Amino acid sequence: MGAGHGHGHGIEPGEKPTRARINRMLIGLAIIVAFLILEVVVGILIGSLALLADAGHMATDVIALLMGVTALILAHRGSRNPRRTFGWHRAEVLTAIINATLLLGISAYILIEAIERLSAPPEVPGLPMILVALAGLAANIVVLLIIRSGSRESLAMKGAYMEVLADAVSSVGVLIAGVLTLAFGWNRADAVAGVLISLWIVPRALKLAGQALRILTQASPAEVDVAQVDADLSAIPGVEDVHDLHIWSLTTGMDVVTVHLTTSADNQEVLRLAKNALAAHGLDHATIQIDSPEEKRHCDHTVTW
Repeated sequence: MGAGHGHGHGIEPGEKPTRARINRMLIGLAIIVAFLILEVVVGILIGSLALLADAGHMATDVIALLMGVTALILAHRGSRNPRRTFGWHRAEVLTAIINATLLLGISAYILIEAIERLSAPPEVPGLPMILVALAGLAANIVVLLIIRSGSRESLAMKGAYMEVLADAVSSVGVLIAGVLTLAFGWNRADAVAGVLISLWIVPRALKLAGQALRILTQASPAEVDVAQVDADLSAIPGVEDVHDLHIWSLTTGMDVVTVHLTTSADNQEVLRLAKNALAAHGLDHATIQIDSPEEKRHCDHTVTW
């Protein structure tokens, strides 16, 4: 029996998030908190549902950034140990689940409140809505630029990025509602903006939750064709059987594969070719076990998953 463990140049389970990524999250957090306070105060003073709805969504931005920073710090400082051999990398996935849940809850509240206001819309001054919406849009754009690069590397940062992006869109909705209220005296614009903001957020929250649940349930990565991986391994000269092929993601960008190959040929050559085949699919973190035909028969009788 032979075994091989391969590492490529992708992100390794022991690799820590950079300090720069954490600093970007902290800067974004400070900007969002400052604007959140402004939006809540103005929203209460003028009685704007759109502003308060946007503030509620921005509160989830704050929570998302806080949890994202916490997850990244844990991954940065939480080294592997005998109890946590992968460190704290899954903290990012749990963060994404909580973010999605908060987004759905806030969206439901906004939607219900906005529908109630449509029947009896209160008078809301348009100019303060416009000014605050412009300030909010500027703040969101700055934060998006700060954390954009990290959103492609981390599920925690992707969740935060999506929430800030959604908030930028909702700021545009508030801005339009303010213009309609100021120019035409259409008081329902505030409630309509609240409804549209809610409906815009929901599918994005569901998508984020789906991505996180895919990792938590150890489903194969969406971008990996498992059947093709199996076929490529089976095509290696000397490989008689491919079994116990498991591919999953530890967290964003950390795909892992384990597989048993049955062969009577040279183990080292089969191992080398198998590593190359897996690397072609972006699977650099691989554990490969080489079995003889006798050992394969033993696995068939003892392994049930």
